[in-house]
Amino acid sequence: MTVRYERRDAAAVVTMDRPKYRNAQNSAMTYALDEAFGRAVDDAEVKVIVLAGAGDHFSAGHDIGSPERDVHTSFDRKAVLWWDHVGRPGGDQRYARESEVYLGMCRRWREIPKPMIAMVQGACIAGGLMLAWCADLVVAADDAFFADPVVRMGIPGVEYFAHPWVMGPRFAKEFLFTGEGIPAARAREWGMVNRVVPRAELETETFALAERIATMPQFGLALTKKAVNQAEDLMGLRSGMDAAFGLHHFAHAHNAEVSSDPLAGQDARSMRDGR
Repeated sequence: MTVRYERRDAAAVVTMDRPKYRNAQNSAMTYALDEAFGRAVDDAEVKVIVLAGAGDHFSAGHDIGSPERDVHTSFDRKAVLWWDHVGRPGGDQRYARESEVYLGMCRRWREIPKPMIAMVQGACIAGGLMLAWCADLVVAADDAFFADPVVRMGIPGVEYFAHPWVMGPRFAKEFLFTGEGIPAARAREWGMVNRVVPRAELETETFALAERIATMPQFGLALTKKAVNQAEDLMGLRSGMDAAFGLHHFAHAHNAEVSSDPLAGQDARSMRDGR
């Protein structure tokens, strides 16, 4: 089981449960998350969703090397209407898979009609950012850190390219150009995080916020979320993300052409160590 689901009063708690791999996301986890979110949406008693990661870290990103990586496995398509990636050659395979499992799913989750809070501790890296940014609010422990190091692969950021909107263009450039992790306090200064709390108080503070939100009318919350998301889209989020996704795949293709490796020789260890 890669995801756990539980109810706490009016909150649905969706917990990524691969702590051995710092909650790196394989496709099985992606679809388990989607199922859990759907369950929360369909439960009329759920007013708020809390997204959490088991263990010391929220999520170290996409699974690019664990024994449970499932990149060549077929899954039910739910986010986009495109053909299955399995058996497709070259860039066709990668584009089909990432359109569904990465960009498509994150866009789907951003539109969940119930407020979602990401409860972040430890690492929130690359694909982990995508999950946190799908949430409406982010409560971070003081030991949390955030990074998108994929420029080391020659790739302009993760697939769900929300950087300029969640932290502003200049900070987005610094964040991407250096690939360095930033602490929770700086992430809050940049507008990525709503609250930073001591690690020991993370759960208490997150659920207190969820309880406060749950007192509001459910339909009012849904419409308010939609209004803010629409405003963000009018500021170019969706079209900018489409443009960046094309550049992302151009970078993969370039890497494959000059080195035969779409990831430019990087793996989970080298990305973690900044090599």
